[in-house]
Amino acid sequence: MADTVLYEVSDGLATITLNRPEAMNALNTEAKVALRDAAREAADDDTVRAILLTAAGDRAFCVGQDLKEHIGLLKAQESGAGGGGVMSTVKEHYNPIVRALTGAAKPVVAAVNGIAAGAGFGFALAADYRIVADTAAFNTSFTGVALTADSGISWTLPRVVGPSRAADLLLFPRSISAQQAYEWGIANRLVPPSELRAEAEKVARALAEGPTLAYAAVKESLAYGFSHSLDEALEKEDELQTRAGASADHAIAVRAFVAKEKPTYLGR
Repeated sequence: MADTVLYEVSDGLATITLNRPEAMNALNTEAKVALRDAAREAADDDTVRAILLTAAGDRAFCVGQDLKEHIGLLKAQESGAGGGGVMSTVKEHYNPIVRALTGAAKPVVAAVNGIAAGAGFGFALAADYRIVADTAAFNTSFTGVALTADSGISWTLPRVVGPSRAADLLLFPRSISAQQAYEWGIANRLVPPSELRAEAEKVARALAEGPTLAYAAVKESLAYGFSHSLDEALEKEDELQTRAGASADHAIAVRAFVAKEKPTYLGR
């Protein structure tokens, strides 16, 4: 992976770190390619049982598109020297990143250390669980530069905060505090900045040691239930519960429960 994104796997936990702190972890092309590839690798690796998405530095999780690079690409496009179009980055980079994180058959934890804006906000929302420094903030940003939602926000944000608040945040972009984000369900936990990394690793490692197939089924059932009827959701629950009930981890959990022992899951 490029230095703009760091990737490490340890004891079933894949840690993906955005690593452009001097640019507030803005997404230039190199970073977007590296993040896409890291997210796909973590999602596809069966030895990875949880993913932690975090960022270097203490100012920003990710402020979205690198506008300095973006301006240069717009000028090149206007002069006829551009490639497939500046906004092809949505299809080539943002969409695959969001699909990898939301579609991973394992839990994804985001540790939000500072401002999360634009696509940075979108990637945080693509995680299943968000641990947020109490000094952080969130901003949709898009219409502030005459753009519309991308990075999955049109799908994830209304599901987290409701359609009315999502419309408000997208039409009138502004920073909302970590406390407000917690009250609206964007943040699952708030911690002091000095405790963020340790808390996020603790949560992510606990998930990496848990019943991976059950977690994957929870992700699938939640996504399915949002866009299907109750009867369809019940059928999906039956399908997923049958699958989970046949897993080795379910048998391990039941035996441990009867024996009053802590289960050691295998992730299968």
